[in-house]
Amino acid sequence: MTVPLSILDLSPLVSGGTAGDALRRTLDLARRAEQFGYHRFWVAEHHLTPGVASSQPALLLGQIAAVTDHIRLGSGAVQTGFLTPLGVVEQFGMLDALYPGRFDLGLGRSAQRRRGGPEDPATESRVVDGLLIPKSFSFTPIFRSSRSALFFKLLSQPNAEPLDLDTVIADIQTLLAGPYTDDEGNEARAVPGEGAEPEIWVLGSSGGESARVAGARGLPFAANYHVSPARVLEAVSAYREAFRPSAVLSSPKVMVSADVVVAEDDETARRLAAGYGLWVRSVRTGEGAIPYPSPAEAAAHEWTDQDRELVADRVETQFAGSPATVAERLETLRRVTGADELLVTTMTYDHTDRLRSFELLAKQWYG
Repeated sequence: MTVPLSILDLSPLVSGGTAGDALRRTLDLARRAEQFGYHRFWVAEHHLTPGVASSQPALLLGQIAAVTDHIRLGSGAVQTGFLTPLGVVEQFGMLDALYPGRFDLGLGRSAQRRRGGPEDPATESRVVDGLLIPKSFSFTPIFRSSRSALFFKLLSQPNAEPLDLDTVIADIQTLLAGPYTDDEGNEARAVPGEGAEPEIWVLGSSGGESARVAGARGLPFAANYHVSPARVLEAVSAYREAFRPSAVLSSPKVMVSADVVVAEDDETARRLAAGYGLWVRSVRTGEGAIPYPSPAEAAAHEWTDQDRELVADRVETQFAGSPATVAERLETLRRVTGADELLVTTMTYDHTDRLRSFELLAKQWYG
């Protein structure tokens, strides 16, 4: 049986475009995704990023719900270090009150919690049963940079310390079930929010806190091959090892993400994906994702060996090709990770090319 295919969208700006353009393209993509047969449509949360407009998932999801009918909508993911559990529940409770039963609440740790953490262990590139697991990339220098310090200052209340992920999820689940009661018997009720039943997912890029908490709480887990391809097997393994049955799930449930670009043939797809490396470079240098470059801008960039090494793991694990080529690589990803669902994200300079990519993939995947 073919596993479900879903979409993660970042509302990417393109070179010369505006945030309004990017957001309107997301609305159009969501409508078309529903027509193409995709199972879910998730939006990311990114802040202070010149090339990404999806800074507030709940606000954007409300707009998407208004122009779609039945596709499941969700966050991929709410960054828990920048919002209280009550704030999360009220936002998604309001969405559920207006459009009942359609929302997934994807939760993730914010990068803030990694600033003082250990360096990511080095791994060498290898192929596991046909799936490339590239050499790992360490985000720690980016998180420890003065630029990141400014971002965290703007995103957080002074002297605020983020709660650990397990506490955040426990508080969210309590507020959704209601009431929230303290040691003295005082009750608090989230309205809207109490009684809503969003499907809670935990997203993670390694075998660390996110994977362990998702497993221990018996929640579904989404592993980010598109963000940290080197750590995907570690992430799903840690989740499954930690898994304990819950009222939500009796067995582990895993979704795995991938970057894809699909066109009528491999050569065309590779041409449409030409700007991807330059876009990843902007993320990896710590400057923040730039507006997605035009083909001419991508071709004009003079690559150094250092540049190529910086983006190699992401470029080599992007699935760009014909529908058959990409479907085969996605099937390998599914088989090796044991994924129950796949989540794909696509960026191209031209919106028509992006729509066509998702359409071709859906037709190939579902037959």
